[in-house]
Amino acid sequence: QVQLVESGGGLVQAGDFLRLSCAASGGTIRNLPMGWFRQAPGKEREFVAALSWSGSNTYYADSVKGRFTISRDNAKNTVYLQMNSLKREDTAVYYCAAQTSGGSYRYTRNYDWWGQGTQVTVSP
Repeated sequence: QVQLVESGGGLVQAGDFLRLSCAASGGTIRNLPMGWFRQAPGKEREFVAALSWSGSNTYYADSVKGRFTISRDNAKNTVYLQMNSLKREDTAVYYCAAQTSGGSYRYTRNYDWWGQGTQVTVSP
């Protein structure tokens, strides 16, 4: 089974940027749709962004559209989330996930492999 490991989180100020990485090991993710989700304390895990297996199609939550960019480097077996103009409400643990069996990109139930998450904290 593929293991996903997120990195790049941290503490930043509002307006700053971060780039999260999700590196896969134990197998390839190059043919899989990938997604980023986040979970703030006391809230459900929510969709942030997704990327088709080819990288040609991207999808974003309305709350991050225009600020976040999802991308992939299949040669490195890695997916990225560039987060610009960060806001306090972006504070959460961010998870990457891989789809192996299809379905809407926006729902956690359609993802089969998950990373352990990386904390992003945005101070005002």
